[in-house]
Amino acid sequence: MAFIQSSRFLRNALALDAAACAATGLLLSVGASSLSGLLGFPAELLRSAGLVLLPCAALLAFFASRLRLPRLAIYAVIGVNVLWIADSVLILVAGWFAPTTLGIAFVLAQAAAVAVVTELEVIGLKKSVTETVGTEAALH
Repeated sequence: MAFIQSSRFLRNALALDAAACAATGLLLSVGASSLSGLLGFPAELLRSAGLVLLPCAALLAFFASRLRLPRLAIYAVIGVNVLWIADSVLILVAGWFAPTTLGIAFVLAQAAAVAVVTELEVIGLKKSVTETVGTEAALH
């Protein structure tokens, strides 16, 4: 299994991602009822999205605190972020909901923020040092 010695840049990008997930998760889960009318999305959708983000924030904060991580973990973070961006666009173009102008702006703004953080994580991954652990070393 390939591990990386995570660069400070990557750890900072992961910490930023964790903070953004926590803030957005709290906003959506606690304020879903109030935001529903403003954004034009069902409160349950907003609440569910917020509740999904909270454990993600905890995992990202954990990753940000590690000097050594499985490379696959960072690929998974990047992949989930790309999926979040795609889903954000899909929710606007699929016609499942009737978001307000503010709702559209909110979805696009958070998707853009996720894209920026994802790019920072890619840069941070490139700045990290890869190490390969052999089977024998991995068993000890």
